[in-house]
Amino acid sequence: MRPAVRTSHAAARGDNGAMRFVLLLFMIAVVVAVVLGVMLVARTRSATPISPPANDPREILKRRYAAGEIDEDEYLRRMSGLSQDW
Repeated sequence: MRPAVRTSHAAARGDNGAMRFVLLLFMIAVVVAVVLGVMLVARTRSATPISPPANDPREILKRRYAAGEIDEDEYLRRMSGLSQDW
């Protein structure tokens, strides 16, 4: 009498693991794509600094000082006035 040979269901179907290997490669590719996407988004966000609006009083004051419309004393006086919480 021959001993019973145990075979897995995959071997019985003729699946030799090729599908598992392809599936594993696909899952690795998806993980790599997600990681690269997150890194790209993070790099893009950090590369574009958020600038204050052009009509912000501090920005207007900085432009006027840079253009020479006001002197340093006037600039510092007005900037300290803007810094105070009323």
